Amino acid sequence: MAVASVGEIIWVIGIVAWYVIRYPFERRARRVRIVAGGRSSSDTVGLASALLGLAILPGFYVATGIPAAADHPASVWSVALGTIIFCSALWIFRMSHKELGRNWSITLEIRERHELVTAGPYALVRHPMYTSFLLMGLGQLFLLPNWVAGISGLIGFAVLFLLRVDKEERMMLENLGPQYRAYMERTKRIFPYLY
Repeated sequence: MAVASVGEIIWVIGIVAWYVIRYPFERRARRVRIVAGGRSSSDTVGLASALLGLAILPGFYVATGIPAAADHPASVWSVALGTIIFCSALWIFRMSHKELGRNWSITLEIRERHELVTAGPYALVRHPMYTSFLLMGLGQLFLLPNWVAGISGLIGFAVLFLLRVDKEERMMLENLGPQYRAYMERTKRIFPYLY
């Protein structure tokens, strides 16, 4: 089997695993009443960008090989590194969902009896789910030997992050006040000790 095909298969397995991780939390979240926030047009654009870059464009490439003109040679080291990065992303993604529990929401929302979560990956960064998306995009870059499909995940992540993170932090400050401000002072956004 060609190295490129191995990378593509690992990417597909990773995307399936991503959905398997998210699905039960999505179902449970529907049962908890929303008390603040909701989907805005910028939120919709950010989520659509992430979906396009992390799933639709690379999925189209894996299924069709288009755009073949942007292909580059695959290597064993690239697929191995991509696998490690993507698996790390899935682990952070799972731990983030597990710690958030009933507080989780796909959009910027505050749930009934919303609590500040500071355990697990939230002890190190305020937005580990964004960290997982960034790592998924980076893993995708190494797994898929195509410049368009490979980089689309990082672009999708960047659009989502830039459109949402400031709004999310303002919403948390409005609803959790000094508790969230103190949490902001002791943690970074997506990279422990850096940013």
